[in-house]
Amino acid sequence: MNKTVLIVDDELRMRKLVADFLMREGYTIREADNGQSALDILSREKIDLVILDVMMPEHDGWTVCREIRKTSNIPVIMLTARSEEVDQLFAFEIGADEYVTKPFSPKILTARVNALFRRLEREKTAVAVYDGLEIDTTARQVLIDKQSLDLSPKEYELLTYLEENSGKALSRQQILNHVWSYDYFGDLRTVDTHINRLRTKLGDKSTLIQTVRGYGYRFGAEK
Repeated sequence: MNKTVLIVDDELRMRKLVADFLMREGYTIREADNGQSALDILSREKIDLVILDVMMPEHDGWTVCREIRKTSNIPVIMLTARSEEVDQLFAFEIGADEYVTKPFSPKILTARVNALFRRLEREKTAVAVYDGLEIDTTARQVLIDKQSLDLSPKEYELLTYLEENSGKALSRQQILNHVWSYDYFGDLRTVDTHINRLRTKLGDKSTLIQTVRGYGYRFGAEK
């Protein structure tokens, strides 16, 4: 199935470089040179993935990502020269799925786009149910007692990864590699922080996520 990627960057050279590589993979490309134009395109066209620069006129990438997350779970890859850990954590907090720092390899970026689409396609179509907790990977929705749970994209990926490996002890490094990608250089405490936030949102269902002392976590329920 043909996928449409929106590239949002105020540098024409950068947009064309990324577009050329993605078009070779068969993707349809849309381009925007500022945040407002990106939001306009998203409001009227079906876009499957957004590659979003941070520093732009007329709404920066942070603002655009927040606006996208108000209404959509469309995958967002942040593309920026800001490599500080605090910036990366902030990107994930507001809903980014990936974070790529400049300078970067267009081939690697294209591979990550392909991998992200494959991961989405592999998501299970069934609804997993655990004593009132429902994980619907088709709708990318989590419910507790039929009430929708407001999770960030990273919290959702973290929960589904744990559930897909129910009963297995997963190390913090395994979780970091899968949910944040293999070239993410953040602290392992990132996993603990997100687990704590996820448990808070799960409320009395938080006991489904068990701590494996000195190692990591395990999703410990029976269907």
